[in-house]
Amino acid sequence: MPILRFLVRRLFQGAIIVFLVSALIFTLLRIVPGDPVRLMAGGMAPEALIEQIATEMGLRDPIYEQFGRYVGGVLQGDLGQSFVRPANGAAVGGASFDDSTRSERAKVLDLIAQTAPKTIQLALLAMVFALIIAVPIGVWGGLNPGRLPDRLALYLSSVLVSLPNFWLGIVLALLLSVKLNLLPAIGYKGFAYTILPAFVLALEIAPFIIRNLSVSVAGVMGQNFIDIARVRGLTRNQIIFRHAMKNSAVPLLNLLGVQFSMLLGGVLVIEFIFDYPGLGLLTINAVMQRDFPLIQGIAVVTAAAFVLINIVVDLLATTIDPRLDY
Repeated sequence: MPILRFLVRRLFQGAIIVFLVSALIFTLLRIVPGDPVRLMAGGMAPEALIEQIATEMGLRDPIYEQFGRYVGGVLQGDLGQSFVRPANGAAVGGASFDDSTRSERAKVLDLIAQTAPKTIQLALLAMVFALIIAVPIGVWGGLNPGRLPDRLALYLSSVLVSLPNFWLGIVLALLLSVKLNLLPAIGYKGFAYTILPAFVLALEIAPFIIRNLSVSVAGVMGQNFIDIARVRGLTRNQIIFRHAMKNSAVPLLNLLGVQFSMLLGGVLVIEFIFDYPGLGLLTINAVMQRDFPLIQGIAVVTAAAFVLINIVVDLLATTIDPRLDY
């Protein structure tokens, strides 16, 4: 079956991508300056204790041996244990790191499972906001190429894409949360805390959707079959929804797949600004604490999510347009 061959081929390619990402991250983390054991044991710990802990944890073994053990664990569904986060949920780990206290350290998979749903919620809501903003503007511009609506769509997308998301996040937090008290901005105590950071992300995504739709709709409306549809007596709305929107859906779907994948791995700044407890904030804290297993686990999960999202997008594209080949 073509679809089965497609899935096998893409999953194989995806496995190679995830392997290469994990190998690159694993190697870079171990060649950059700084010793995570020093952070774990404390700056006043004697050098002999540092070396003892590092040896017990296998951090002094050759990189290829460490990576081999890591890959073996990943294949068994084990992403390792955090260096600094205890299983009791505290922000920073305890003082013991030998094998007898491994059960006290949090599992990377558990930490990711706790934070990933909030990031997915943030990304989905941001995508909904972006579509609500961009689709009417993009279609309006595409139906009037070269005229005022098209120029307004271009100018608006140019302005939005030029705004730094960290600046926009701070300004909107001051305006909507501090001044007007309309939305909560810091932390997470319910769905309402997702709205403001999602809106900031939506304004970052919307320009790309606007330009994609403007170009796609304008291109479709210039095709010969649109003239034939008019001759057949179809109304303008029928032409737009039956032909223009349907034929513009495939490039839009591909763009949304890429943007959603980027959102899952690129919300670090927004989550940091709003102190939103998702994967982005978890990643920043892991980098600051040099928590190697947690950084590696997030990289592997994010790469796998990117691969799976693109496979789903390709399947949906062939469903919308059967002319596309697997």
